[in-house]
Amino acid sequence: MQTFPMFLRMAGRHVVIAGGGEQAAQKCRLMLKTEAEIRILAPQLDDELAELTHEGRIIHDTARPAPDRFAGAALVFVATGCPGLDASLHDLAKLGGATVNVVDQPDLCDALTPSIVDRDPVVVAIGTEGTAPVLARQIKTRVEQMLEPGLGDLARLAGRLRGAVAARVPREARRDLWRWVFMGAPRKLHARGAEREAARRIKDAITAGGAPDRIAAGGVSVIDASGGAADLLSLRAVQRLQEADIILHDIDTSSGVLELARRDAERQSIDARDWPADRIAGLVLRHAQDGESVVRIHGPSRLPAALGEELAALKRHGATLEQIPVATAEPTGPRGGDVEPVENATA
Repeated sequence: MQTFPMFLRMAGRHVVIAGGGEQAAQKCRLMLKTEAEIRILAPQLDDELAELTHEGRIIHDTARPAPDRFAGAALVFVATGCPGLDASLHDLAKLGGATVNVVDQPDLCDALTPSIVDRDPVVVAIGTEGTAPVLARQIKTRVEQMLEPGLGDLARLAGRLRGAVAARVPREARRDLWRWVFMGAPRKLHARGAEREAARRIKDAITAGGAPDRIAAGGVSVIDASGGAADLLSLRAVQRLQEADIILHDIDTSSGVLELARRDAERQSIDARDWPADRIAGLVLRHAQDGESVVRIHGPSRLPAALGEELAALKRHGATLEQIPVATAEPTGPRGGDVEPVENATA
């Protein structure tokens, strides 16, 4: 990555937008979604910006541009519509120590404005480092269709209930609770307008100490990554990687597959050529019996016979196994490669 995606806290900070026309108004509309103080540096404003000034929502700064006008800003947008003037203002802003975005001049940008899907407080930012804005908009459209308009309200409710969850739900059951909230009945109810019923069910689950369909501790998801490529994983496999506390993977598991995992999950590499099946099974079981969500990944060089021995060892010790096979075809859309597990049973 040439640029690093990050969310900035804007409350109590100010943003400077240099320019008073339509380009500046576009950046202003974006910043009005935040809690930042917005200062427009321009001799004159168009009608939209003038009205926002009149309403007290932005500040009009008519001072002559100088480095001190940009000092201390969380962000500076340069948007006059004149390339030469924009370049000059960029230089002044940099002398003031600012992080700068210059409209339509990516070479002068310290920060790039992404395409945004806004379900506040759920925000998805999509960037292509300035190489393919049309692609970014296409992705934005897909994500807009995936996320229901009221999802932010459900996220805010979850935020208000986090304290109650910490007080009443055992630590090992909390991830299952939130998985149920956002993948199960509460989200479905909320999405179709039954917000009160969704809230009631969540509160009842908190009082009961966990999700009604909580997955029992000691479960192990076994993912077949013998295809090598990350895009051959099923949607279910990706979900399990995102939920895992610990990932035990063969040494030849591709970096692309591991990149799909939760970043703070513990990872351990296993050389199956040197480890007997019983030793691997024992390691998997120790983590599962501690209540951790365990994912075991088999890489391309894993022989079917060795895999069978390992699974048999796990079953002998009573592990609850969910086997997730490699997808049999290239994905064709957002849910491509979504394959049901071939086994979900307790030995």
